[in-house]
Formats: sequence, C-alpha cells, structure tokens
Amino acid sequence: MSQSPLNRSRRHFLAHAAGASAMTIPALSLGNSLLAKTTELRKNAKSAILLWMDGGPSTIDLWDLKPNSPSAGEFKLISTTGDMQIGEHLPMLAKQMHNLSIVRSMSTREADHTRGRYYMKTGFVPNPSIEHPTYGSVVAHELADQVPELQIPPFVSIGNSQLGAGFLGMSWAPFNVDSNGQIRNLQGLRDRKRVNQRYEILSLLEQEFEKQQRGSAATDHRKILSETLEVMTSTQMSAFEVASEEQKVKDRYGNTNFGRGCLMARRLVEAGVPFIEVNFGGWDNHQNIFPTLRDTRLPDMDRAMSALVEDLKERGRLESTAIIWMGEFGRTPRINGNAGRDHWARAWSVVVGGGKFKQGIAVGKTNEDGTAVETTPYTSQDLMASVCHALDIPLKTTYQSKSGRPMKIANGGKIIKDLFA
Repeated sequence: MSQSPLNRSRRHFLAHAAGASAMTIPALSLGNSLLAKTTELRKNAKSAILLWMDGGPSTIDLWDLKPNSPSAGEFKLISTTGDMQIGEHLPMLAKQMHNLSIVRSMSTREADHTRGRYYMKTGFVPNPSIEHPTYGSVVAHELADQVPELQIPPFVSIGNSQLGAGFLGMSWAPFNVDSNGQIRNLQGLRDRKRVNQRYEILSLLEQEFEKQQRGSAATDHRKILSETLEVMTSTQMSAFEVASEEQKVKDRYGNTNFGRGCLMARRLVEAGVPFIEVNFGGWDNHQNIFPTLRDTRLPDMDRAMSALVEDLKERGRLESTAIIWMGEFGRTPRINGNAGRDHWARAWSVVVGGGKFKQGIAVGKTNEDGTAVETTPYTSQDLMASVCHALDIPLKTTYQSKSGRPMKIANGGKIIKDLFA
C-alpha cells in the first residue's frame, strides 16, 4: 500500500524528531559545558581599574605624612594591616593595606592640570602633531581578546575620561557613563525602528565619505555606532545597573558618585571588561584643604575604595585585577596663605594593588619634609610598565602612529622591581 506524501512527510518528521530527542541530553550537556567554560574564562580574564583623583590629591596628607616637619598638616598617622602607616582619615583602607602597596617616590615634571593629566594617562607629554592613546585604551586593546563573548565596550570610563584612544582609533575610546550607568547622548535610544532608520541614513553618508578616502574617521565612526546599537540591546548592559544591588552592598560603597562608580567597576570586572576608569574630582585644594579632605573627600574615598578592594579579594578577582589610584600630581609640602596646598609634581605618591603586584609594602622614600625623592624616582612610564607587567602584557609591544612612527608600550618605561616578588 502506497503512502501519501502527507504520511511520508509525517514519518520523515517523526524520524528526525526522534533523532533530535536522542540528542537532547548530550546537547544540553555541551551547552552547560560551554557555559561553564565561558564563566571560567571570564573569571580568569585580567582587568585593570584606574581610580582617577582629578585635581591632584595631597598625597602628603594621605599616604606619606611628615608629622615632625614644618610641612606637616593637621592629620595624624595610623597603623595599617600592611607594612606602612597612612593618614588617620582612611581607617577602612588601613584594614585593606595588606592588599595594596604605595609608591612614595613618584617624581614628574608636569604640574599643570591639563598637561599633567595627559602625561599621567598616556606616558607622553602633549604634542600638537600626535594624539597618544590613554593607558585605558592600550590595556583594553591588549586584553580585549580574553573574553570573546564580551559585547559591552572593553574600556569603560565612569564619570568622563577626558582623554581618548589617540592613534589607536575610536574602537578603543572610552565608553563614558555616569555613576548611575546612564550613557550620555543615548537616553533617547528607545525606539529601535526609528534609530535604525537614522543609522541607515547616516551610514549612507559615511560610506560616501569613505569612498572619497578622507581618512579613517568615517569608517571608525560607523563601526562604533553599529557596535553601540548592539550594546544597547545586550543583556550584558545589566553590569551597569548598580541600583539592582542589595541595599546593604550599596551602603558599604556609599551613596556617592564615587561609591556607585566603584561598585559598578566591580560589576564590570565580573562581566569581563578589561579596563575601567572611575573618576573622582575635587582634589584641587588650594584653600581650606584640611576640612575639605576630612569632611568630604577622604570619607567618600575611604568607604568606596576599601569596599572595592575587599569585594575583589573575597570574590577571587583581586589576583586578576590591577588597581591603580592616582591623580595628575601631588601637592606642595608647604601650606599656603589660604590654608591650602598648591601643585607639586617633584615628589608624590600613587597606590597599586592586585594582579601580580606585591602587596602590603611602601616603595621609595621622600625626604624629611616631602619636598624631594631620596630613592629612585619613578615616572608615569615606569608606573604603566609595572601595570602591564602585573597584567602579563609584554613590554616589547610596539604600536605605530598614523604617521608610521613606532612607539613602545608605556613609552619604554622600566618596571618598578620592588613591586614584584
């Protein structure tokens, strides 16, 4: 008895369905295995968090106090869990200093905000003929391949980076968000159909510019815009939603821009983002420095930074995450006539931790009044070379500027050897 086409189709379908059913368990097993592998890769991926203190923090009142000198301020020293003492208004961080180290012998030349910011974030002095990439762009460029499934940008700046990717191109520029996870100029991207229509029009215009060979700007911009639209619909965007954390967690970090920024940084590390910058301004204290530090800057910093370090340690992320705390320079040992301190780049401190950094130590020494470095002085390049080493980024890496000029990573800086075992 011949079968109708319908019966043959039904039997054909049932046969395939049976086969598919037999494959269900191994398929699920494979899926779970891939998911576990992805989670493990993300957990082992390396990241860096830059805690940027914009304005030039007074490190002589935080990390390298001089209690018996004319330059001494109003603050006292307290002991820590590391092999050093720090300022009394950082009691929570004092309990975390076994996870951090201080470099007390930074000595740089750029004591202007704009030039100092550029130098400390790129390793180069400003040059009108070339725009250098920030360290965030460099680290993101080198580590982005660790997490292939990462959909959100590899360099996130919380609170506006101010500097970009330079000759590396817009693909490595900072993705700026505020401490609530809001993305500037993208709040209106809710109507997907309307956005797609606008994107198609813009894409056509930029394709015409590309045909005219007017440089890479149009190509880079079109690529960034396309990636941005994908980002806005990605489930990974939940990493920015600090409001979803339990209240007790948010309270630990503090209900401040810096507190929320540090909490977001921890979430972004867990999502696999290679470089996160958290900006905290208000450190340009030319007057009334001691009440400003005591009542606002230091309590906010102490709470948020200590919670971040503690969380990374408890969650098993500190060994794969380098932390860098710094500003563009320090402040004068001399207290001025307005009860403040002015710009001082010749002798100051930065703090590092995590990654392969040796922890709980103070490296370098300034003289008795903090006016000069007595041991080997270190530069922005040396700091960045050390960060790269802590993240296993080869220092032989070389880039080419758009003019074809070769440039070594970290501008050829040397590793601060005392920071490593």
